[in-house]
Amino acid sequence: MRILLCDDHALFREGLEMVIRQLDAGTELVGVDDAEAALAHLARDEDLDLVLLDIALPGMNGWAALSLMRARHPSVPVIVLSASERPEDAHTALERGAAGFIPKSSRASVLLGALRLVLAGGVYVPPLVLDAPSSGPTRAAVELSPRQVEVLRLLARGLTNKEISAALGIAVGTVKSHVMRLYEVLSVANRTEAAMRMRELGIDPE
Repeated sequence: MRILLCDDHALFREGLEMVIRQLDAGTELVGVDDAEAALAHLARDEDLDLVLLDIALPGMNGWAALSLMRARHPSVPVIVLSASERPEDAHTALERGAAGFIPKSSRASVLLGALRLVLAGGVYVPPLVLDAPSSGPTRAAVELSPRQVEVLRLLARGLTNKEISAALGIAVGTVKSHVMRLYEVLSVANRTEAAMRMRELGIDPE
């Protein structure tokens, strides 16, 4: 597995490499310290499995780099890894095509779980994105499997369970199970709310 990390703090890159190696002992982490270097590396090597991108970078900022990466290399997933914990920054990252947004304050176990999810084709949305009352239980991150993302996209287009079943080649009962799980994870009561939440989370409807 090969991962490109773009962050201008060398100590952070070195520390993160130790954590990421827990994914796979053979993981190769390529570290660069600015967006231009990251884009240049991607231009030479599209066989990367993942890009981790900070948004506060010298020179070209991470937002511009993210847009260029998604336009030039759409097959390579990009996760924004940032010191920011502003919900609007997470929304912006997802709206611009990031496969996830991970605050740098996250625990190692959260980071590794998010990386595994994205590497499997899913989308990681942190708790800070979700609306919730100021009091009450701690919010859970939205973690959707690749199949759940597929079902959600088709559901948002107005397809029935039978039509989703035919499109994905799975049983209608399996579709129903995915839909009920989506309602639970997204904290919604119906398809309309699920479609609205998908847009709020910045998941590309494709």
